[in-house]
Amino acid sequence: MKEFFTTVLYEPLLNTLIWIYDVLPWKDLGVAIILLTLLIKIALFYPSLKQMRSQKALQEAQPHIDALKKQHKDNKEELGRQIMKFYKENKVNPMSSCLPILIQLPILWALFKVFFGGLETDPNTGVLVAAQLEHLYGPLREAYQSEPIRHMFLGFVNLADKHNIVLAALAGIVQFLQAKMLTTKRAAVKTAGSKDEDFAAAMNKQMLYFLPIITVIFGYQFPAGVTLYWLSSTVFTWIQQLIFLREKKSAAATPAPAPDTK
Repeated sequence: MKEFFTTVLYEPLLNTLIWIYDVLPWKDLGVAIILLTLLIKIALFYPSLKQMRSQKALQEAQPHIDALKKQHKDNKEELGRQIMKFYKENKVNPMSSCLPILIQLPILWALFKVFFGGLETDPNTGVLVAAQLEHLYGPLREAYQSEPIRHMFLGFVNLADKHNIVLAALAGIVQFLQAKMLTTKRAAVKTAGSKDEDFAAAMNKQMLYFLPIITVIFGYQFPAGVTLYWLSSTVFTWIQQLIFLREKKSAAATPAPAPDTK
């Protein structure tokens, strides 16, 4: 299984990154990371779009589910039947957002391995260590047996260094904006028995701020190259969400065609 993962995911991603770095006239590893991230986002565009649609559909369905929970709070079996009926009638699949994530997880794990260990170089020469050279394909292996790799972004950010607070903070800010964009605003609940809904809303709000804080903490601890990937990936996802929500808003504003009365 490990060999399959290495051959099918790790090595292609590592070689693509080194190839992008190699063809760039100014040999900027940071730009190579951003371009590789963009290629991955393009490859995963439709699974990601499906995940966004599923998440939005579940958020929009939540007020109806909450109403059913109130209505059938004393009959769990009937509640289950009514929820499944609502999902079926409205074509909402609560599990549909999980499949795209499962598809992306192995790729994301391979990318993290590439950024954490795949770019390990000899501190004296800057050349990739032997354990990583063996994962490169023929021409790249020959070229980088002696040619050093510069872990620099824009000429002044060392991507091998940790504790880059600027990249970590930017990653946290974009993470917050991305999460905020897909959060559905709900009116305050004033009816009796609304404590559960208030608690759920409070938990969602805490997660909205908790995830960006975690992003900053881990981004600060990671090598700057990993944080740059994290930031780039979040920015591209944010842009994809902007397009998705704009299309959704445009579709909602388009009036339905008048029925044919002939």
